[in-house]
Amino acid sequence: MDIKIKKRNGNYERLQVNKTKKMVSLACEGIEGCDPLELEVDSRIQFRDGMSTKEIQKILIQTAIEKVVQTKNDEYGNSSKEANPNWQYVAARLLAFDLYKEAKINRNYNNFGYGDFYTLVNMLVNKNLYGKYLTENYSDEEIRELGKYIDPKRDELFNYEGIKLLNDRYLIKGFNGEILELPQERFMVIAMHLAIPEGEKKVYYAKKFYDIISELKVTVATPTLGNAGTAFYQLSSCFISSVGDNLWSIYDVNQKFSKVSKHGGALGIYMGKVRALNSEIRGNKNASGGVVPWIKLYNDTAIAVDQLGKRKGGAAITLDIWHKDIYDFLDLKTNNGDDRRKAHDIFTSVSIPDIFMERLEKRESWSLFDPYMINKVMGYNLEDYFDDEDNKEFTKRYLECEANSLIPRESVLALDIMKKIMKSAVETGTPFIFFRDTVNRANPNKHKGMIYASNLCHEIAQNMSESELIKEEVNNDNGFDEVVERVKSGDMVTCNLNSINLGKVNKGDLKDIIPLQIRMLDNVISLNKFPVMESKITSNKYRAIGLGTSGYHYYLVNNKIRWESDEHIKEADKLFEEIAYESIKASMEISKEKGSYPAFEGSEWHTGKYFERRGYNSERWQKLKEDIKKYGMRNGYIMAIAPTGSTSNIANTTAGIDPVFKKFFIEEKKGSFTPKTAPNLNQENFWYYKEAHTIDQQWSIKACAARQRHIDQSQAFNLYITPEVKARDILNMYVEAFKQGVKTIYYIRNKSIEMDECTSCSS
Repeated sequence: MDIKIKKRNGNYERLQVNKTKKMVSLACEGIEGCDPLELEVDSRIQFRDGMSTKEIQKILIQTAIEKVVQTKNDEYGNSSKEANPNWQYVAARLLAFDLYKEAKINRNYNNFGYGDFYTLVNMLVNKNLYGKYLTENYSDEEIRELGKYIDPKRDELFNYEGIKLLNDRYLIKGFNGEILELPQERFMVIAMHLAIPEGEKKVYYAKKFYDIISELKVTVATPTLGNAGTAFYQLSSCFISSVGDNLWSIYDVNQKFSKVSKHGGALGIYMGKVRALNSEIRGNKNASGGVVPWIKLYNDTAIAVDQLGKRKGGAAITLDIWHKDIYDFLDLKTNNGDDRRKAHDIFTSVSIPDIFMERLEKRESWSLFDPYMINKVMGYNLEDYFDDEDNKEFTKRYLECEANSLIPRESVLALDIMKKIMKSAVETGTPFIFFRDTVNRANPNKHKGMIYASNLCHEIAQNMSESELIKEEVNNDNGFDEVVERVKSGDMVTCNLNSINLGKVNKGDLKDIIPLQIRMLDNVISLNKFPVMESKITSNKYRAIGLGTSGYHYYLVNNKIRWESDEHIKEADKLFEEIAYESIKASMEISKEKGSYPAFEGSEWHTGKYFERRGYNSERWQKLKEDIKKYGMRNGYIMAIAPTGSTSNIANTTAGIDPVFKKFFIEEKKGSFTPKTAPNLNQENFWYYKEAHTIDQQWSIKACAARQRHIDQSQAFNLYITPEVKARDILNMYVEAFKQGVKTIYYIRNKSIEMDECTSCSS
């Protein structure tokens, strides 16, 4: 009997096996070790009457994926796993073919592959899925020119996970999830949006931006990847805010958090100014509930404002290690104790000054204070000071507080607090660590403020301060009563990220790619739809960006450098000095063209202290130092290394600066199993991919320190442990990281527990 197959348009046609063979052959064409006949046989498709072409495609894709990691038996019955990563590219092509067919039907064009870009842009603008600013800033002729520049062959650079993730999360779809936009079109629309500030040169830069994004040499931040070109264009990953010791400020930050989360961002919150448990309020003893109730408020906001149902909101909350509530704070995410004083959905971070680490090493005592009482008795806020090289202001004032008997305190052993930190870290991966004096010493803009905390992923280090309510008044000048608040804006940090894919480039490429990255990031600030006005003010004041890297381990493997080696440390130093040089130079060149950031005057960029601190004495650095003094800097903060979780998967590279978790493994998600391998895994590079939990973490700390010298902000730096690691060894990791000048520590990744990832900061 005749078997009829249901096509995507709903029509039926007689089964034509040669069509399936042709598609399989096309998917395997030119991919080494992937025989189309082998895929046909292994798929074991049982054709039946009424079967759909989508179902056939799904079977072929799943078969190709399952062939990535296979179990082989030798003649003695011993089994071993064998990986052929190239099948990922076959599966990716099959999925791309699937997207082409869907787009063809939904957009009503006849050819297989990509349709007319000009028609797509106008259609999606009319549907309010793209912003009108695209057609307002680009002429019909320019849009057609950019459409012709799109290169569909670059879809072949994706592995299966990359194109699937791009499709699942970022491609623009219709109300019912129908495929409208294809991968290269998404990249071109991002490029077009980010090129708008370039005026007459926007088409030139749109092409340049498109090339480095579509060739997977650069990844943009998750919000930029999903929102650029749309009607709702919030392009930043994270925001950081400071809470004052009053109800207005506490709820003001909560409102800001809700707006940030609504627009797809995460928030870092500094709470060190909030008075402790049982502190006085308006002269009433033991009236304060401390920081925990307010953290629970932020925790509930993270759950309630859940970013369009895609994921819950994310917040990292930082408290000083000398704050009286530190013990309760460290219990927030653990499973023991009173659940009414828990906040399982936020991420904790501890701000640690030099003097604590010094006392920890000496096994000395440590004093816990209420910040309200310090201000009441001493007339200053202890958290507003830090230790510079030649002025130990924080230590001086901390010792003053300890010497003043009028200030209540709790005296504990420094080691006991660190044990509490380590216990929580082993159980939950948190708290993150923020070495506040190390961070502030390296701050190039200390003339304008101070850094109290970092963002959720702990790579951002920028000036921050609380907003203050000046006055609330009633106004009826407009013919109706209105309540007007006058607010003194604080510095609310905005985190603008992209990353160079070190696995796809070499050092010689940096001088061409990084200037484009810096320009893209600077344009994010000019274009961004800020959810909170204070963040817009701060962004314009510092024009802060965070150029980062992904594919670090992949880079080492490509250059045959072992993780646990002195060669690695030397290469980290050389590579990141080169990245720093090209990044700073690029910002200076844009400053010539567009002007410096407003707070440049008096900064360490301006005075040259930035270069002196880092020992940049070579001829090229000295010339750059003089050029900056003359022409300025476009951006007040330049580099920050984000985790790049999801975007590194799209770009088929390793995440951030992390070593690979496993060389190959099978991932289970929602009942489906996907084999995965390290990028380009083969027999030649197999042993260079040492897995994260098998690495001596002291080598990772050394490499982090080598990179840190060249990074003005920080790095999302993880430490990896197993249940067998002793507490003494974990303590040594913290102490060594501090001594080596590491600024922040992100997760302690215990092999026995899973960590929640922040997708907002992926770049």
